[in-house]
Amino acid sequence: MVGRRAESQELLLLGERIRSQRIKLCLSQEALAEKAGISANTVSRIEGGQMSMGIVTFIKLVQVMGADANDLLGIVPELEKRQYQDIFYRISHLKAADQKIVLRTVETLVDSLHQGR
Repeated sequence: MVGRRAESQELLLLGERIRSQRIKLCLSQEALAEKAGISANTVSRIEGGQMSMGIVTFIKLVQVMGADANDLLGIVPELEKRQYQDIFYRISHLKAADQKIVLRTVETLVDSLHQGR
């Protein structure tokens, strides 16, 4: 049961990343579907995390949207991981009051970025 939930969550996240990329490109589901040679219903179900897709469909979507496959899959390159680890380390060595300021600032920034999508 836990495995299926984790798989479902991954499908939802993948679908959200595909939807976000499609919206950035100002494409409707129908337009993306036409360009990728799949049905609009398939795009809808992928974006909703209701279905997995084959590698051929994924490659078509990546190519049509000019996306980075790693970004769509949610894979963070090692360099970025090290950068995150470095910043977390630096924050962890701040005074507690300063850590709170950083946390509030980052939360506000992330919220603002999400609202801009």
